[in-house]
Amino acid sequence: MKPKPPVPWWRWAVWWATLGVALVIFYVLLTPLWLGLRGLAWLAEIRARQRR
Repeated sequence: MKPKPPVPWWRWAVWWATLGVALVIFYVLLTPLWLGLRGLAWLAEIRARQRR
């Protein structure tokens, strides 16, 4: 069994660029959206309790 050749630099660049884009999408776009939806649900629950 012979050793594997090293990974080309361009594959590392593609990997890190993809990872960076995924982190931006998750933390900059999806997390505030999720927190906003949870906040709206929390407010709706409080208002529903006050109406009883």
